[in-house]
Amino acid sequence: MDLRVSATMHHVDFAREEVDLAVRHGDGNWPGLDTVRLSPEQLFAVCSPKLLSGRRRLERPTDILKFPLIHLDSRADWQNWLQGVGIDWAGVTHGPVLNRASTVIDAAVNGQGVALARTTLAAWDLINGRLVRPFPASIPVSRTYWIVCPRATATLPKIATFREWLLADASSDLGRLKSLGWTSKASKQREVGRAGC
Repeated sequence: MDLRVSATMHHVDFAREEVDLAVRHGDGNWPGLDTVRLSPEQLFAVCSPKLLSGRRRLERPTDILKFPLIHLDSRADWQNWLQGVGIDWAGVTHGPVLNRASTVIDAAVNGQGVALARTTLAAWDLINGRLVRPFPASIPVSRTYWIVCPRATATLPKIATFREWLLADASSDLGRLKSLGWTSKASKQREVGRAGC
C-alpha cells in the first residue's frame, strides 16, 4: 500500500480533499464520520533524564519549580497539575509557551525544562529513554486522538487495513510502556484535575 502523509492544522474536508483517512484531535464527535479512538491518554510531567541527576535534580514534585515549565498554548494544564499534587501554583508563570506539542516534547528532550505530555505523543521518547516521568501524577484528558474517515468508506479494505495498522502500532507502544513498568505506575497513581485538551 502506498501512503501519502500530509500534516496540517485544519480538519480535512473529505468531500473536497483527496484524503481517505485522518487522525484528528478532539472528542470523537464528528457527524457523518466513522471514529475510532487511537489510544487511551493521560497528561503527565516529562523531562530529560539529565534533570534527575546533578545538584538541582528532580526528587519530589515541588522541585519542578526549580526548572522552566514548558507550556502548550496556555498555562492552564500546569496549573491543574500543580494544584492536584498540592503545590501552590499562584504566580507560577515561568517558562515558555509554545504552540506545537512536538516543539514542547523537543524542548523537554533537550533539557530545557519540564513539560506536560500526553501518552500518544510522548510514547516513543519514553520507550527510547529520551524522556522520563519524574512523578506518577497525571491529568486525565477529555480530548484525545481519533482515526476518522467517512462512514461510507469505513469498510473499504485499504482504509480498514491502514486503520488496523495504526491501532496495532499504538497498542504496541502501550505494551512497550507497560514492559518498562510505566502503565503499572499509571494504574496505581492518583489522577489529578481534569484537562480539556
